[in-house]
Parts: sequence; structure tokens; C-alpha cells
Amino acid sequence: MGRQRKRVVTGEADPPPTRKDEKPATLQRKEKKKKLDIGKIFINISIGLCIFSLIWFFYALYMRSSLAKRVVTLHHSPPVLDVNSTSAEVSPERFWGSYRPQVYFGMKTRSPRSVVTGMMWMRQFSEVDVNLRHTCEQGDRLQGYGWLMHDGLSFGVQEIHDSDFTLTTEFVKRMGGEHGGDWTWRITAKQHFSFPQSSAPHAPVISLMFYAAADTQGYLEAHVEERNRLGSITGFSEELGNFKITFRKPVAGESSSAKYASYNYLQTMSPGLERLTDIVRNSLNRRFVYSHPSGEKRQYIAVDTYKPQHQPKSADPRKESDFVLHQVTVQTPFQIEVLFESGSFRDRPNQLSAAAMTEELEKRKAAFDAKFEKTFGLQAKGLGQAQVKFSKAALSNMLGGMGYFYGQSVVQSVYNEYPLLYPEGALFTAVPSRSFFPRGFLWDEGFHQLLLSKWDPQVTREATAHWLDLVNMEGWIPREQILGDEARSKVPAEFVVQRNENANPPTLFLALQKLVEQLQANPDAESSRPTLPFLRRLYPRLQTWFEWYNTTQTGPLPNSYRWRGRDKDTNLFLNPKTLTSGLDDYPRASHPSAEERHVDLHCWMALASGTMASVARLLGEPHQEYERTHQTLSDNALLDELHWSDQLRSFSDYGNHTQAVSLQQEKVYVPPGQPRHQFPVARLVRSVRRAPKPQFVNALGYISLFPFLLHVLTPDSPKLEHIFRDMRDADKLWTPYGLRSLSRADPLYMKRNTEHDAPYWRGPIWININYLAVRALHHYGNTEGPYQEKAATLYQELRTNIMNNVYRQYAETGYIWEQYNDSTGSGQGSHPFTGWSALTVLIMAEQY
Repeated sequence: MGRQRKRVVTGEADPPPTRKDEKPATLQRKEKKKKLDIGKIFINISIGLCIFSLIWFFYALYMRSSLAKRVVTLHHSPPVLDVNSTSAEVSPERFWGSYRPQVYFGMKTRSPRSVVTGMMWMRQFSEVDVNLRHTCEQGDRLQGYGWLMHDGLSFGVQEIHDSDFTLTTEFVKRMGGEHGGDWTWRITAKQHFSFPQSSAPHAPVISLMFYAAADTQGYLEAHVEERNRLGSITGFSEELGNFKITFRKPVAGESSSAKYASYNYLQTMSPGLERLTDIVRNSLNRRFVYSHPSGEKRQYIAVDTYKPQHQPKSADPRKESDFVLHQVTVQTPFQIEVLFESGSFRDRPNQLSAAAMTEELEKRKAAFDAKFEKTFGLQAKGLGQAQVKFSKAALSNMLGGMGYFYGQSVVQSVYNEYPLLYPEGALFTAVPSRSFFPRGFLWDEGFHQLLLSKWDPQVTREATAHWLDLVNMEGWIPREQILGDEARSKVPAEFVVQRNENANPPTLFLALQKLVEQLQANPDAESSRPTLPFLRRLYPRLQTWFEWYNTTQTGPLPNSYRWRGRDKDTNLFLNPKTLTSGLDDYPRASHPSAEERHVDLHCWMALASGTMASVARLLGEPHQEYERTHQTLSDNALLDELHWSDQLRSFSDYGNHTQAVSLQQEKVYVPPGQPRHQFPVARLVRSVRRAPKPQFVNALGYISLFPFLLHVLTPDSPKLEHIFRDMRDADKLWTPYGLRSLSRADPLYMKRNTEHDAPYWRGPIWININYLAVRALHHYGNTEGPYQEKAATLYQELRTNIMNNVYRQYAETGYIWEQYNDSTGSGQGSHPFTGWSALTVLIMAEQY
């Protein structure tokens, strides 16, 4: 059956009846359209959100990339120094110098890829197989070495005391031509006075090795005479043009009579200046015979053919450079000269050698002595000849320790997954220690320049300009400058990377303060005249540097400050170190936190803002904001509120702290029957016996003195009475040798920070802080106030103690030291340390 069809009615029939729940078609269409519109809105919103998310994602990537680049983007203002400011054309008198503080004796130019010259030596027929000396090493155990006279400009005299002989190294420069002129070295070797001829069967036989090495540009050519004797080296480089280095034959002392000598030479290629010692060591051979006319024939060690050790192929794109070395082996006593002559010095009157060199050297020595007395006036003060000689050596070692470095720091910010290379840059700076710290340190340099600004303000201007030319767009300067492979070879890997949240005390403001004072006291003096244009060029960078401190190192409360970069592994440290403060292991809050307030940084910022105000006023720049900051930070009521502990009766840090900590042997569980050696070695770890709480840190020492050290306290402040009492208390800070760094009554006094980390700023005497203390006592002792007389008395006592002990230790040991034992006064730490320990000269001269 088919389906029944519906009947269709045509014509005017009534419309079918509408059901109650049925809506009109127009309404249905409207609702349908409304649903479509809502759907479209949701779709559009979703698309918009996706687009916004993509934009935000790419913006975040861009911002992260941009922020990541900031750490390696230099400041936008013009450099303080012109690109060619250290060239032979602009600064010929400072072009050549002993700018290689890491070697016992060597010279280079102030240019990025300088040809370098240097000296190595070794004693023949000694008990030690190969005792090659080149870079300054404490492990060489020399009886003393250092500059006795050095004017930082044209000459230097150094003594090196090895086991049984003394080497005196002298150099003199002579201006002429277009490439920095000529220079001559004279090396005199004598048997050591403590080994008289009668007690030694043979006078020492020494091999001196003089070398020249190119650094990726220029060339060197050896000129051999008489079989193995290298008579001279000729060469060429971009900054030196043509030049010649001549090696004179040794003579017997100051007489001109010839000495028997054996000669050897080495001509090879070097992959880098940091490899020179290794190259020589790997080229040594004992097949040579020393045939002294009056003695037996003996085999000696000399350079032969360089046999490079097998090493994997380096990705370093640098080309190898020429390296030429002249070895002369001769019995003491003898004297030998090395002459450098510039090809552009065409009208030289004579060679700078023999009598001509002696005459020139004596002139420079006399000029040095006269300038030293005029500058420091030690003889007029009644100091003895030996103390004056010591003071000259201290200054000379700082001047002779000036280095010129070029290269790239390795830096990292929180926006970088891996470290980056900082832009290439140059640094002319003093170094703390030629043996242990032969590179630039930011907080040391301000102290160095306090002394050098007295001797030669131009050195201070140039060194400060070099440091500020390294500032990045954020206002950050890497605190430790490890520039070039030669410098990097002396630094443990964990200290190479510099992080841009980490500061260092801005001590360069001390040096700038001194330059401003010199200018204001004598604006027409020739030495001060360049200071004003120098400050004008420096100012934009100085502003950014100051603002970086004032924004990145702020504390939890208004006008408080906190060092970043404290050690975070609290389990291993008795008290986590604050390397950034400069006072590495000085006790701070036991549990690092963002709630800390550091009193020393507060005082540094008071000093910095005051110096900024002075510089701005001098330049006619807006100074009111700096002045307001200085007045606020110098407000003694604010300082008391933030840092004075009524309970401790001293200025203190504030933070999350407990005193109940100690280092304990950790427990390592060894299951029964298991061999102990298969399990980790038990370490010393920190044990916390009482939970920390927010409080003032009860550590009396250098940090407690900072409001006094940097003259933040007013002369009538009653806090001075407490400070003077603590300083003079032998159970706290006073010793017969200077102020100790941490009170002897402190629980952490002379306590190790880890099992491998000996106490550093927990008791020993440091000269930089003692200098600030003597300077502050001099200030308060000469300023009217209720504590003036007490300050003056303490000043005389402390000054006498410091200068007597540092001098006595130098006389006994041959060295100025990094720190001094607070119980015995003995020198300790790295040596020679003629960075800030040389401030003893200013203490002796009473120049603050």
C-alpha cells in the first residue's frame, strides 16, 4: 500500500491555528541572530585573547632579550677618555711602563695588543731541579722583592732577594721619536750577604732570560751572533713602528771588564701570553755544558727546542704570535744591560747605556727624593732614614704595581641563562698584590688613589676614568676586573663570573673627594687644572653609577640599604659571607633575608651623596637632590633609629639573626656491615641551636665604627663616647699594632667560617680601615666638640702603633702584608700587599 497523500486546499483558507508555545518567525530569526552574535563575540574575544597572548609572549621575549642585553651594553654617554688617550702620540711619557705587575720584571705599552718584554731567571746547579722564576708567586718563597724607587713615569729601581743572591733591576726611559722613545734595563746580580764567600764553595751561577713576545699583531726577528748568542731582536708593531732590542754582554759589576758567560736562545710561536712560562719550561734541556775558564765543566739547564705538549685543538681564533728569548748564564757578581730603541727616534744624542744610563738614573733618583720630601715631608717630621726609605718603597711598590689590562669580563644577570662576555675594554689601575691579586678590584682602587692622588693627580684622574668607562647602561661596574687570558689564568674559575646585582663599596668617591679638595684649595695649580674638565666628562657616568647604588641596594625601610649577593648556602657557612661589602666573612645576620639593614652601606651612601653634591655644585649642575639625600643619610637621629642598638650600645646591622650557631661534624649513616669509604666524607655543617629572629646583630668591630670612620656622626654626638671606649678597650678592638677587625669578646672572633675557610675579617688588623680610623680621629681631634681631646689622644696612640708595626714587619720580613696578626703584630696573608697597606705612608705623613 502506498502512503495516503495530504489534501492541499487552495484559495483563501484560514491560516492554521498557532500553538501557544510557538513563536512568530521574525522573533525566531531575531533570537537566532542574537545567538549568532553572542557566538561571534565569544569567537572574537577568543581570537583577541590569542592575539594579545601572542603579543604579550613576543613582548615578554623582546623585553627579556632587551633586559638580557643591558648587562653587556655600555653607558650611552661619551667615554671619559678618548680612544687614543693612552697612545704614544697623546701620552708619550706614560706609553711604556712596568705595566705587568704579575711578573717580577717586565714592561709593556698602554695599548690593547702590546708587544711585551720581560725577564725570567733560575739558579743553576741548585738542589731544586728547575727553579724557574717569572710570574710573582708566593710559592717561590723569595726573601723579599719590590720597588725601592719608582716615579710612575720614567724610572724604577727594584731589589729581588732569592735564596743566596740579590738581583737589582733598574730601568730608565728617554723620550724621543713618535712611539714613546727608548728605554734601558740594567740588571745587577750579587751574592747574598747572608751567604759569605767563605761559606760557599762557588758563587751562584744564574741564568737570566730576557724575552719579547708579540700579542696577535706585529712580528719579531732574532739576530744571532757567535753561534748561540742572541745579539738583538728587531721587530714591528702598529703602535711601536720599527724597533730594536739589544742584549749587551755581561760585565763584572760596574766595571767594564767582560765576564765569561754561556748563551742560548729560543725562537718560537706562542698561543698566548699566559703560556710563556710553560713554553720556556717545556723547552729546557740539560745537554749544555758550562765551561768556566777557572773551573770544571758542568752541565747546565738551558732553552733548546720548544716541544709543545699535546693539547686538543682549541676553538680560539687567535693566531699564534712571535716569542723570542735570550738566555745568558753567568756567575755572580755581574751586570747586564738590555736596550730598547725606537726606530722613529732619529736624533738620539747617544745610546742610553753604561755611563749615560748611570747619569740619567742618578738624575731621576735625585728628582724622586726631592719630590717625595716635598710631597710627604717625612724628614721634616723627624722620621729616621730607614723609615723614610720604607715609605719610599711603599709608594714605589704601588706605582710599580700599576697595570694596564685589556680584555672582556665574564658577566651574568638574572635574565641570562648563561654568562656573557662584557664589551672589550681597557683598565689602567693599581693592584692590591702582585703575587695574589694582580688585577683591578673596585673597592681597593679608591684606597689606592688616596695615596696616588697626593703623588700624581693625573694618575688618579686616568685610573678613575678607566674604571668609570667600564660602567654599563644600568650603572653597574664589575667589581673584579679579570681582563685578558693572562689575568684570567691567575683566578679560580668560581670567581670569574661577575653578577650585575652585586655591588662593592664605592670608594672611588673618597678619591674624587680628594681631587675636589685639591682643586678648591689651589685651583691654579698645574696639577689641579685638568680636574674640572675631567669631572665634567665623568659626571654623566658618575650620576648613573650613584643611582644604581641608590636603587638596587636599598633596604626594607626608607633610607636604609642592604648589600646584595650574600652566600645563600647557609648550611655550610658559620655566617654566610658578604663578599660584596668588601669585608668578606665579617659577621652579619646569621640568616640572610631581604629584611637586613647594613650600616656600612648606609655610611658609604652618605659619603657618595655628599661627594655628588660637591661635584654637581662645582660643575654648575643641579645639586639639590644630592644635597637632600646627603642631609637625610647624615641625620644622626635617622642613623640611630635604623642602626643604634641600646642593648649593645653600638651601631649594628639589623636582620634575621641568632647567635646560637656553630660548626658541627655532620652525621653520615653507614648501614651495618657496609664499608665506610663507600659513603660521603662527613663535612662540617652549621648547627643552629636557637631559631633566629629580627634583631640587631651583636658583632662589635669595624662595621660598628663606620658612622665614625666616614665622619657621619656630628662632633657632639654622644655615640662617639661609646665608640672611643670600645676602640680603646684591649678586650675589644685595641691592640699595640692597630685596631682588630672584630672584638675579642665576640663569639665569632677568629672562628673558621667553613672547614676550609680560615677567619679573614674576624680579628686580624687591616690597614685600610685603620687608615680611616686614624683619619677620623684626626678629623674629630681638630673639630670643636666635647670629645675633641679624647680623639686627639687616641689619634696619637693609634697612629704610632700602626706605623711602627708595619715598618717593623717590613724590616724583619722584607714585605708589606695584607693583614697583621692582632696578638703578635706579625704580617700575614698575601705578600707583598702594597695596595691599601701602603696607606701607612699617609699615616706617617699625617695627610688625610
